[in-house]
Amino acid sequence: MLISQIKGANGEIIVAVREAGGAARSIKNAVSVYALAMEAADGGKSLASVIEAHGYGDAVDLEKAYAEGRFLPPITHPDAAHLHLTGTGLTHLGSAATRDSMHKKTTEAAEETLTDSMKMFKMGLENGKPKAGEKGVQPEWFYKGNGYGAAAPGAPLISPSFALDGGEEPEMAGIYVIAKDGTPFRIGFAMSNEFSDHVTERINYLFLAHSKLRPAAYGPEIRVGAAPEDIRGTSRIKRGDKVIFEKPFLSGEANMSHTFANLEYHHFKYGLFRVPGDVHVHMFGTATLSFADGVKTEEGDVFEIEVAEFGLSLRNPLKIAAEEEIAVRQL
Repeated sequence: MLISQIKGANGEIIVAVREAGGAARSIKNAVSVYALAMEAADGGKSLASVIEAHGYGDAVDLEKAYAEGRFLPPITHPDAAHLHLTGTGLTHLGSAATRDSMHKKTTEAAEETLTDSMKMFKMGLENGKPKAGEKGVQPEWFYKGNGYGAAAPGAPLISPSFALDGGEEPEMAGIYVIAKDGTPFRIGFAMSNEFSDHVTERINYLFLAHSKLRPAAYGPEIRVGAAPEDIRGTSRIKRGDKVIFEKPFLSGEANMSHTFANLEYHHFKYGLFRVPGDVHVHMFGTATLSFADGVKTEEGDVFEIEVAEFGLSLRNPLKIAAEEEIAVRQL
């Protein structure tokens, strides 16, 4: 099941549901995906059963809505400050060649010669997929922002004027709500563009936090349920009518050094992230970047991420923000 949100004629949210490759229908009396998910989480029901109980309404032309700029992120929160954008990196094995190279470096090199990144990657290789009942190693973790930084599918990803780069990161994102008793519930997974400043990050790894404080896009649709073991998609950048970058990317646990369950545990083990009613969009990393291939993005470039099992492709143009004068004033 794929679920999404679009803006109606009067500004209301229309929740649309479909099976992969099928036509979409609206859900009756559905205020939002968030409302449906909380109804399920707090009522001890599955999301599918809640949707069935609401019933199906009119057909929804998702392609037309996309072309008209009416897509919303597939989950939003009534108070954007209660939607958390977070993520984790150094979790993907990459291609077979990259995997062999990484294994060789981490197993043959002396520990003191490894970078912090390689040490973190090695920890994941060794204990990122724990046995049932055991706790695995914690991953790298970063904060991107809240719902104010969520860009809708089709909307610009805005790079701040002080940024040194604005580059895509094609990733899977887990979508979660927190029930009234503090239990995290996963709705499913969606494609995401974990937009980052790789030039700033490269200056010094301690600048990672700065490089991640950027908007992110996810959707257009959430694939309800568990993620496939082997996820294969394509990431591309278009400049006008020309494709300037196109490369496959892999995700899913078959291509990762951590299980999703291990990454989820190390996020939600913090009580701060189990506040009833909150929404979490947690991005799980990638091994494919245009930046690594020497691509320098420009304003107007369009990022496009697609995975067949996850519905419509995620498209966002790059926009550069105007410079702002920032000054703290004394009260």
